[in-house]
Amino acid sequence: MPTRVKICGITRIQDALFASKQGADALGLVFYPKSPRFVTAEQAGAIVRALPPFVSTVGLFVNAQPEEVRAAVSRVHLDLLQFHGEESPEFCNQFGLPYLKAVRVKQGVDLVQYAVDFSSAKGLLLDAFVEGTHGGTGQGFDWSLIPSELPLPVVLSGGLNPDNVQAAIRQVRPWAVDVSSGVEAAKGIKDAAKMAAFMQGVRDADV
Repeated sequence: MPTRVKICGITRIQDALFASKQGADALGLVFYPKSPRFVTAEQAGAIVRALPPFVSTVGLFVNAQPEEVRAAVSRVHLDLLQFHGEESPEFCNQFGLPYLKAVRVKQGVDLVQYAVDFSSAKGLLLDAFVEGTHGGTGQGFDWSLIPSELPLPVVLSGGLNPDNVQAAIRQVRPWAVDVSSGVEAAKGIKDAAKMAAFMQGVRDADV
């Protein structure tokens, strides 16, 4: 099975189109105002309208109010929601769209219990635990903390880049990988060469 790829933190149409042409399966749009990769509904809508077919769009939220999520969903065609805060399963389930639940991994976090608690999720997105943040740090974590068998698909995130994605896929065998800062020229600005190299690394790992 080929490893799926999500490129997150897209803020520009040209980056979205290049990522799509390189074979990215999904693009992430950050609706968290504190993030340097934040996009408004207007910006996100323009990006989504420019996309070719069969590229999924993912809206990322962190401890948002329900009305904020609903406003984004009503104004932007999103295929999937991604929750990066302390949201409950009940919160995540109320919007009528499939979702991913992000987990910040560190020693002592019970990922099997997370998968049980969020059994309605399409998968767990595993990110690095960095105190005071909710992702997008570019920091990695110890992949050996991931159980070999989880009852939900794993989307591996946290510090991935063109240099380590091949090793990450071969060790973890995730359903998908998620990259943001690892393919950037600056925060929110993607680097075409890094995106191309990342996609090649994924293809090489799947051989």
